[in-house]
Amino acid sequence: MAKKHDSLGARLNRGEVAYDFIGNRKLWYGLSILITITAIVALAVRGLNMGIEFQGGAVFTTPKSEVSVSQAQEAAEEASGHEALVQKLGSGALRIQVGGLDTAQSDQVRAELAKDLNIAENKIAAELVGPSWGEQIANKAWTGLGIFMFLVVIYLAIAFEWRMAVAALIALIHDLTITVGIYSLVGFEVTVGTVIGLLTILGYSLYDTVVVFDSLKEGTKDITKQTRYTYSDLANRSINGTLIRSINTTVVALLPVAGLLFIGGGVLGAGMLNDISLSLFVGLAAGAYSSIFIATPLVADLKEREPAIKALRKRVLAKRAAAAAKGEPLDGPDADDSAEGFEDEDRTAVVGQRGRRGRPSENHG
Repeated sequence: MAKKHDSLGARLNRGEVAYDFIGNRKLWYGLSILITITAIVALAVRGLNMGIEFQGGAVFTTPKSEVSVSQAQEAAEEASGHEALVQKLGSGALRIQVGGLDTAQSDQVRAELAKDLNIAENKIAAELVGPSWGEQIANKAWTGLGIFMFLVVIYLAIAFEWRMAVAALIALIHDLTITVGIYSLVGFEVTVGTVIGLLTILGYSLYDTVVVFDSLKEGTKDITKQTRYTYSDLANRSINGTLIRSINTTVVALLPVAGLLFIGGGVLGAGMLNDISLSLFVGLAAGAYSSIFIATPLVADLKEREPAIKALRKRVLAKRAAAAAKGEPLDGPDADDSAEGFEDEDRTAVVGQRGRRGRPSENHG
């Protein structure tokens, strides 16, 4: 019997309380489809706010001054005739980005900025950036992404099974689409730091998914040798059993990223750190969501189509219906281990699947 003051995590791990993630999977699918469609529409209509590394232009860096960001932006746009992006750096200096400038135009704009901001022209550093460099970075990123996803699918198919590999791949695409869609909707600038962040979140996104898959693989060994649980029942138990761990690891990962984003970027004005941490923050949150609400329910859907698992489900439901008709204790996820009619082979299989978890979860599959 559970202790009165046991934590929620301990009770989830033993299966004494549970949320029916699998039973409500259509709700999560619908929500994810809606968010994904919104992201795709935003990308098609608004596009991405590409940084100067991808469109080319000039970057001007001033020394520490009392000039405000708005004053510098107004001066830069007036001098260049183009939209300008101004960042306050931690040292008090200003970083001014202006797209679409060549060498001659860059020199002219620097002279105008020196005059308008009352800063010596030789104190303003100017750097030209060509769009070809950003294009090379993007192409290498796409190549790296393709190789990464291929290797992930191969590894998961070998370590687990192809259904889990497919589900994990869909979850990865889901996370990337949502992250890029948020960038488009909010108008965040896409820089090289953003690309680095997007590639980094792929590993984080997979971490929680693999943890749940490992629990599910262990819990469904010899599943067809018993008639008490369906595959969906055990998939739901795996999510609930690792839920607190997933939440804890995600929060621990988000805290330093939030520090980089809101303190490093917002207070200190760290440009590259801001770009990386922003994509990491959005991607980590999306990855935690997909590992719980998308990846494992997808595996359950795919497995339930297997003839052996489909036949098992029919036997389990028939057994529960017969027990209910006779008014006997429910021989299913809500039954006690000592319930009458619990066959020896069922007991052996389920005990092996449960380990020390005690009573099963309150999920009817």
